[in-house]
Amino acid sequence: MRWLASAATLAAATTSTAPPESTQQALGYPSLFLLVLIGALVPVVPTGALVSSAAVVAFHQTAPFSLALVFVTASLAAFLGDATLYWLGQRGMRSRGGSRWLEAIRARAPEERLARSREKLAEHGVAVLVLSRLVPAGRLPVMLACLVAEWPLRRFGRGNLPACLAWALTYQVIGILGGSLFREPWEGVVAAVGVTVVIGAVPGLVRRASR
Repeated sequence: MRWLASAATLAAATTSTAPPESTQQALGYPSLFLLVLIGALVPVVPTGALVSSAAVVAFHQTAPFSLALVFVTASLAAFLGDATLYWLGQRGMRSRGGSRWLEAIRARAPEERLARSREKLAEHGVAVLVLSRLVPAGRLPVMLACLVAEWPLRRFGRGNLPACLAWALTYQVIGILGGSLFREPWEGVVAAVGVTVVIGAVPGLVRRASR
C-alpha cells in the first residue's frame, strides 16, 4: 500500500512537469514493458497500477495510437513474463531440489487456494486462466495448478494469451476512465492508482470476513 501511495505521488509530480510527448513515448513504452515483465516474474510490482497510469498519460496525448501501444506493450510483456515464469516453474518441478522460482510461486499459493484452483481448472480448463489474471492474487495459484497438472508450456500459453489481453484491457479501461474524469494527467493517475489499490484489497478483505 505504501509503495502504491509513493508511486502515485511520484506519478503526480512527474506528470505535472511532463516532458514532450516524443520523450514520453521514447521512454514510456520500454519502461512499461520492462516493469510489467519484471512484475510478472517477481509478483510484488503492482503491474495493474502501472498499466492504468500509462493509459491515463496516453489518453491525454495527441499522438495517434497511444492507447493501442499501451495495450500491446502491457499485454505482450505480461504474456512473456508469465510464459517465462511458467517455464522456470516447469524446470523446478522436474528438478529434485526444486527451484527458487517454484518456491516463490508456492509461497503465494496457499494449499486451500491451490486446491480450489485445481478443482476449477479440472472443471473449466482454459477459462480459469482468464479469470485468474483478472482476480487480484489469483494468477499464481492457477499457474501452480497448471504445473501440478503437467500442462505443457504450449497449452498454458494458448490459455494465457486471452488472459493477458483481458487483463491489459481491464486496467487500461480504468486508466481511460481516470483520464476522462480529470483534466490534469496527474489527477487521473492518482485516481487510477487509487482504484487499483481498492481492487487489490477487496479479495483480502473478503477472505478475512469469511474467516
